[in-house]
Amino acid sequence: MSKQPATGALLGLALGDALGFPTEFKTVPLIESVFGPWRKLELPERARVSDDTQMTLALGRALRTAMERGHLAPERLERPLREEFVDWYRSPENNRAPGNTCLRACELLTAEGRAWQDASQIGSKGCGANMRVAPIGLAPCLSAEQRAGAAQLQSALTHGHPTALAASDLTAHAVHLLARGTDPAGLVGQLRSYALDNRTRYHHTWLGDLWTRSQDPGPEHFIARGWDECLEILGRLQEAVRTVSPETDPCLATGEGWIAEEALATGLLCFLLFPGEPVTALRRAACTAGDSDSIACLTGAFAGAWLGAGAWPADWTGRIEYRGDLLALGALWDA
Repeated sequence: MSKQPATGALLGLALGDALGFPTEFKTVPLIESVFGPWRKLELPERARVSDDTQMTLALGRALRTAMERGHLAPERLERPLREEFVDWYRSPENNRAPGNTCLRACELLTAEGRAWQDASQIGSKGCGANMRVAPIGLAPCLSAEQRAGAAQLQSALTHGHPTALAASDLTAHAVHLLARGTDPAGLVGQLRSYALDNRTRYHHTWLGDLWTRSQDPGPEHFIARGWDECLEILGRLQEAVRTVSPETDPCLATGEGWIAEEALATGLLCFLLFPGEPVTALRRAACTAGDSDSIACLTGAFAGAWLGAGAWPADWTGRIEYRGDLLALGALWDA
């Protein structure tokens, strides 16, 4: 029996989302006064998820559609991605406190004939782009260039800030490495190397002229801003993994996660504090002062990719919302 990393990551993402959804916007003392000690945090009986899981599924369906049509290429992904994002925007289920950037961009994407670059919110590096990117790290048979380009494109449809692009690329790369068995102890070092290697690489075929919407003098300057912010926080993460007590709020070390690079770092920190204890990692991520559902959703994706589908308690996975959709995509990519 293989470990089923895609199923594990998608279930973990949704479980983290459902665990963190009720605790978001609350301080750690308030969370513990309402829900009890963080190590005992329980999944709500009705395990509802936020827009984080909804948009992950939208991206997953778009990716499946694009790959069924042949070699993954920008035009082949952009169309179904746009359709799925607009469907999400118009859905009555879209009532889970979604971010303003996603709403504004998806509203602009509804206009037939508008270039997606004109819908992109170039000033936003909210975590909404990298909390949903895990499917791109899980889909099999993608080249490194396809994975990076697709991760950045799916971000750019809504969040066009270079840091959102770089953080999405890094998040997908981390999920990919963990699914393939990379030792968590060496993960941050590998991510730093990847960021340095890609620091001035602008994916013209995937992003087109997106960079021209910024004030940057050129595409390399534009994208390097994003990688530099990610490199800065990866340095902080490397230090935090060595020094932070699991009993303190991880947000104090790597940020509250409302922005892309902080969500990546704090989600990774919670996973790396408990690499062999996925449920404890999720509980730590959900009991944070910041964007708890997005942080926990990323922690769940990392832990599930590393440990596989068996990481999660059956009584939790049995009642997670959208379970059938999550399992269908997981089974497709695990096959």
